[in-house]
Amino acid sequence: MVPYVEGVLTAAQVRQTAASIAAMQEASGAIPWTVGEHVDIWNHVEGAMALLVGGEVAAAERALLWVPTLQRADGSWPMKIVDGVVEDERGEVNMSAYFAVGLWHHWLIRRDRAFVARLWPSVRAGLDWVVSLQQDWGGIWWTPVDEFCLLTGCSSIHHALRAGVALAELLDDPQPEWELAGGRLGHALRRHRDLFADKSTFSMDWYYPVLGGAVRGEAGRELLATRWADFVVPGLGIRCVDTNPWVTGAETCELAMALDAIGDHERARSLLADMQHLRHPDGSYWTGWVYDDPTYDNDNPDVYWPHEQTTYTAAAVILAVDALGERYGAATAGSGIMRGTSLPPGFAELALECGCDPVSDPA
Repeated sequence: MVPYVEGVLTAAQVRQTAASIAAMQEASGAIPWTVGEHVDIWNHVEGAMALLVGGEVAAAERALLWVPTLQRADGSWPMKIVDGVVEDERGEVNMSAYFAVGLWHHWLIRRDRAFVARLWPSVRAGLDWVVSLQQDWGGIWWTPVDEFCLLTGCSSIHHALRAGVALAELLDDPQPEWELAGGRLGHALRRHRDLFADKSTFSMDWYYPVLGGAVRGEAGRELLATRWADFVVPGLGIRCVDTNPWVTGAETCELAMALDAIGDHERARSLLADMQHLRHPDGSYWTGWVYDDPTYDNDNPDVYWPHEQTTYTAAAVILAVDALGERYGAATAGSGIMRGTSLPPGFAELALECGCDPVSDPA
């Protein structure tokens, strides 16, 4: 079943959006940001997940099978690939972790254990490399040569570790070190956000601790309330950064999924509806829209910017539709991937090395 959200997007429109991603997929299986642009593993995997949800099964599996072909011996992936050539060789932890989420999502929808087993060694090597860069206080360095930790990236890694543990349980290959790392990371995302690099102008740093599953329930609602007025533009979506009058589709859909994860379904649906002004007639999505706001020094309002349709924006739309379709229309078996309903319980705070007392039930 292809998902839909009543009054927002039909199943046929979701199929069209998935087809727009497939149309930009390279012959190798790689999914670039847009035609001629670079590939990164995180957005590539997100694109593969959206293809699967939108009924493009062959394209999705070709994308997932491509991922191990760029993996290095240490388990990492290069940060940027252009037309099959590595442009930035740095290994980035968030990108190297996210394959676990994509593979668990494939299992939820396809129930193909042989496919999971085929790709499991790549997921395992990637997560082993990621946790090797964890610091005493729980954060994980962005790269081996960039010795700081990013809040958004580490929030996504928390999600990926839960998916990795789920895969490990499915294949009877326990990974207790990931559970310890996940507990420390979750603690850092709840108690030590001040130790991460300051990227607070970006909306992702605001909502990602919720989307990644480390902060949920009342704490998640309180966190999202703190900067709602800074980022949300009624009727348009949310700003990418609080310094510019620029709303972006991917961030809007991610916030919608974060809201869905804490039970704020109505506002989630409203955001998904609000960003549909970015939809192109061919089913793809513009990255963002610069709007007129007299509080900003802006000489060129009311334009799409950048002038491109991106696969990662289309992917975020499809995954948001699937998440909300469970309540407002129809959804796939993978619709709970961001809510975490198919994943093991939140990690316990064990063997903390930051000096804090652990919380018995952090979730």
